[in-house]
Amino acid sequence: MAAITSLTDAAAAATAELSSFRSITDHSLFESGTHLTKRRVFFRKRDSAVYPIRSMKITPTHNDSLTSSNGHLSSDKPNSMAELLKVGTLAHVEMSSTARRKTKIVCTIGPSTSSREMIWKLAEAGMNVARLNMSHGDHASHQKTIDLVKEYNAQFEHKVIAIMLDTKGPEVRSGDVPQPIQLKEGQEFNFTIKRGVSSENTVSVNYDDFVNDVEVGDILLVDGGMMSLEVKSKTHDVVKCVVVDGGELKSRRHLNVRGKSATLPSITDKDWEDIKFGVDNEVDFYAVSFVKDAKVVNELKSYLKRCNADIHVIVKIESADSIPNLHSIISASDGAMVARGDLGAELPIEEVPLLQEDIIRRCRSMHKTVIVATNMLESMINHPTPTRAEVSDIAIAVREGADAIMLSGETAHGKYPIKAVKVMHSVALRTELSLPVSMLPSVHFSAYKNHMGEMFASHSTTMANTLNTPIIVFTRTGSMAILLSHYRPSSSIFAFTNEERIKQRLALYQGVMPIFMQFSDDAEETFSRALKLLMDKNLVKEGQNVTLVLSGAQPIWRQETSHYIQVRKVQA
Repeated sequence: MAAITSLTDAAAAATAELSSFRSITDHSLFESGTHLTKRRVFFRKRDSAVYPIRSMKITPTHNDSLTSSNGHLSSDKPNSMAELLKVGTLAHVEMSSTARRKTKIVCTIGPSTSSREMIWKLAEAGMNVARLNMSHGDHASHQKTIDLVKEYNAQFEHKVIAIMLDTKGPEVRSGDVPQPIQLKEGQEFNFTIKRGVSSENTVSVNYDDFVNDVEVGDILLVDGGMMSLEVKSKTHDVVKCVVVDGGELKSRRHLNVRGKSATLPSITDKDWEDIKFGVDNEVDFYAVSFVKDAKVVNELKSYLKRCNADIHVIVKIESADSIPNLHSIISASDGAMVARGDLGAELPIEEVPLLQEDIIRRCRSMHKTVIVATNMLESMINHPTPTRAEVSDIAIAVREGADAIMLSGETAHGKYPIKAVKVMHSVALRTELSLPVSMLPSVHFSAYKNHMGEMFASHSTTMANTLNTPIIVFTRTGSMAILLSHYRPSSSIFAFTNEERIKQRLALYQGVMPIFMQFSDDAEETFSRALKLLMDKNLVKEGQNVTLVLSGAQPIWRQETSHYIQVRKVQA
């Protein structure tokens, strides 16, 4: 066993090799799992040219230096860009069946996937989080899903599905229609706040202040922009419009006003009922719709504290009013969801990609989990293969650093839910294998001086990346595993916990594989059992090095003032 028991030793060991390479400003490699694929290292000299290096395996020598098992590194410059692409970042990355995807997948459960058989198939295809959309279904149907997910979790110590309850929020929707109404360009069409109205030219809305919120000249978007109408006039109870972009208007379609948010509370009476339902069933996450300011988050967290409910709050960024308050909203929450459907309806669509990138960057810098949602594989609701643009959309979210990517209608009511998950899995995994991973963590935080755990998460990542080892962490609260996830180590994070709730929560975090195991008072005995479990599951192999981290909010087998990192060789 090689042990590093001080921060100075940890930093020195991790950076010694890097400092020996002169003129290197970016040293990175491809990581594809513990024993999976070829890796390529790139040295970037000061002239910004990129030089590919042969696949490299770092091995210890007798003098404790690091060498490549494939001989001396070479930096022969390719003759052309074509040659660079041929041997560079996009070529020769093999996808092994044992490769482990790090970006997590959230699946919405609905009529297409609510059976026991389908939930098992979704899990095996790659689902990490089951989303309950409270805009649809009732408590009885969602209770069935919760029970099935908990049944699945009880069967496995190293497999888990988290449960996310997504509130309906203050949605403005059209009323029920007996059959779809065909809207044609130039047609006059009305919305009324009177309930139960449905005719060829008028339907009800569910929001009494709808007339007051809209103005003449406003553009109304129906169903996320699938149809649009311009407001021409209004009375005390009717908004009169002209159809700009036609389509088929069905029951209960979502209505937005371009550039405006409805003056409704973010958490409605129905939402509070659903939130209590979540407390009673011990869900793992709330996704709160249409959050406009931090007060909403604080109110919900205060309620959860009074209920003694350990549920994390994910804010959905989907309204124009939330954008000026992004920093305070994300700070108050446990994470954010980029809900691009309503965001693109209330704001110009060209702003959505920029906002997505900005929200992901903010969450990464603030140690918050982040999910990218809406329309990721929309065409697969009705078709067995995705569009190429959808594939690129998934890849962009992965490259930008999202913890998770989400499927909505694709799995809730789509024709090909399992295929959609498999596509999302393969695209995310392939993208991850192509990402250059720096030896040093990509994100550096200023909180080092105040938080020893963050310091050790950073240096553990540096060591694991330099030595090409997976990370093993033991946690009762999940805090250290979450910190490590935010630093994005190149290998997997095996997070052992003796709390089922923590195991489920960690399922959302990028790169974390949560494993339930009872801890004993004997640290070495617990370490040995953990390594044996990983070997039995073919997650590590004999002779391989692993980085063991003992730090975090609650001390386990250590004094509260002691934190340390160990590099161990796996032995049978």
